[in-house]
Amino acid sequence: MSGVGKGLGKVEVKLRWDPSPWGRPPRHLDIMAAVFSAADPHGRPAYVVHTESRSPDGTINMSRHSETGLGLGFVEVMVLELDRLAPSFRRVVVGVAIHQSGGALTFGDITNAGVVVVSGWTELMADDFAGVAASNAATVAEFVRDGSGAWSLREAVHGFDGSPTAFAAEMGGIGLS
Repeated sequence: MSGVGKGLGKVEVKLRWDPSPWGRPPRHLDIMAAVFSAADPHGRPAYVVHTESRSPDGTINMSRHSETGLGLGFVEVMVLELDRLAPSFRRVVVGVAIHQSGGALTFGDITNAGVVVVSGWTELMADDFAGVAASNAATVAEFVRDGSGAWSLREAVHGFDGSPTAFAAEMGGIGLS
């Protein structure tokens, strides 16, 4: 939290998963964030941030990226500076998609997958994707700005089946408020 009554400021979404077994194609998961305007908080995203991009104002970006899951602990990290987002944005939905280049994979096929959202040293939410084991993508968190400008987190783990591109375009409406 960035202060009493101020809501969330800077948060990190961290992702982990085990690498593929020896001789198998790499397993590649990606964090993405869809940013929605106050004028259309449940429509099409104003923009989407993922591995190959960052937000136009630099408030959302990847600080760590893995294409294999190799490494210790959380191998992919997205930083969201919610308190710096323009007032014209009201909602940010964060999701995780599995690349399907090595064959069809779901979260049930990925060992030791997990996501955590932290603000400083405070863990805000954590999930192991067990509830969406049959899906190949999932929303994990929804950040919403209230009338006073304070940001809050709603845990929002909901599965999706389809391409990562379709997921990025539709993730703001998947089972969320």
